[in-house]
Amino acid sequence: MNIEKLKAAEGQFLQLYPLGFADPGLEKRVKPHTKANLTEKCREAFAKREFNKPHVIVENMVKMIGRSSMVSMFEKPKFRDFVNSLPGGDKDRLSEAFYEQLYGNQQQGFETILDLLCSQKLAKWALISILPNYVFPDEEVFVKPTTAKGVIAHFELDDLVYKPQPTWDFYEKYKAQILEMKALVDASLKPSNAAFCGFLMMSLK
Repeated sequence: MNIEKLKAAEGQFLQLYPLGFADPGLEKRVKPHTKANLTEKCREAFAKREFNKPHVIVENMVKMIGRSSMVSMFEKPKFRDFVNSLPGGDKDRLSEAFYEQLYGNQQQGFETILDLLCSQKLAKWALISILPNYVFPDEEVFVKPTTAKGVIAHFELDDLVYKPQPTWDFYEKYKAQILEMKALVDASLKPSNAAFCGFLMMSLK
């Protein structure tokens, strides 16, 4: 990791936006990502107690991904159609895997969801990383391909090679380095992991 580049990016960002993500100059950029209040809604929809209703869980997965400003408009209907096409047993499996991804064996949950997505050629980083990011905005990360590739190259992240096919190994290593970088910057740049990654993305331009 190139800490000098990170600190330079921090200085330039705060020069433009002295209040960080609370700065009025960023309001138009931030508002589309916050107005839906998906963090609060996902925490309610995907609380542990809700997983005794698998069909409701998968319906809410479709609903929340459909409302996300960070998922491509092309991927949203494909995910909806994918879930609607699943037989009942696979919907239960998706719900169980999502529970593991959030609250249990994360790797097992991630890889089971990935297997289901792969069956319909829908193995996309956005679809597998967005919902945990909403439920745990300070612990999980959203992997946006263009941002991930740019951040890895610009900030010289160690032992990371981005590939379009999601893997648990990449996610775990990428998340660890994002959290390590996040710990080194001003609090105003990290109201959430998504905001911090937004700062990194804007620093690439």
